[in-house]
Amino acid sequence: MPYVATATTTGGRNGHVETSDGLLKFDLSVPREIGGPGRPGTLNPEQFFAAGYSACFGGAVEFLAKQDKLPIGDVTVTAAVTIDMNDSGFFLAVHLRTHVTGVDRTTAERLVNRAHTEVCPYSKATRNNIRVSLEVV
Repeated sequence: MPYVATATTTGGRNGHVETSDGLLKFDLSVPREIGGPGRPGTLNPEQFFAAGYSACFGGAVEFLAKQDKLPIGDVTVTAAVTIDMNDSGFFLAVHLRTHVTGVDRTTAERLVNRAHTEVCPYSKATRNNIRVSLEVV
């Protein structure tokens, strides 16, 4: 049986979001950078997307390393999610900055590229929909 995550938002981007298990409960606010109030102590959907993508992508790298029997250390992924607007409306872009300890740069790059093209569900979902760039550090 597949896992289903459920969250409900009331009030849109300036409202409140909560998961069905009650563990995640946050007020939302549109960032000032895109014309919103940017209320202190609030989050926005792009932050949730960045958190989810970075966690999922790191897990995909770890999965591949385990499959390949590579003795890696920590995998750190920073997902920078940009929301911007052009003549067509709002759009997203993602930059994934990944550090893999315990392997050389060439191996890390191979793992990161494979995670993006073969494993990570976020990468699969965004493919050909938004610009995603990869960086290995």
